[in-house]
Amino acid sequence: MKFKFENLIIWQKGMDLGEEMSSLADRFPDKELYNLSSQIRRASDSIALNISEGSILQSAAEYRRFLGYAIRSIAEVVTCLHKAKRRSYIEEDIFNFHYKNCFDLMNMTIAFRKKIN
Repeated sequence: MKFKFENLIIWQKGMDLGEEMSSLADRFPDKELYNLSSQIRRASDSIALNISEGSILQSAAEYRRFLGYAIRSIAEVVTCLHKAKRRSYIEEDIFNFHYKNCFDLMNMTIAFRKKIN
């Protein structure tokens, strides 16, 4: 037995991204505990949360709205990644890996949102 959203690749990738960002934030300095670490965790967790919450709504317009929230959260994660790189908390290759994952997930989510009628 499964919820329908659990079959969505964007939800699965959103879940993975949340775990990856949580592990990444563990590497940030203690001074970022209530700032960048918290922000990247909340933004990345928000992606899968909004995808799942939107999936149970009756209205396609409401579902698209929640997918929009997920897309905005992906953009927020990307900005946090840029901040982490600029502050030398992560190396270029780590940044590039996560940036590509975010880019792919955003494009997939945008494409999925366009299909919702």
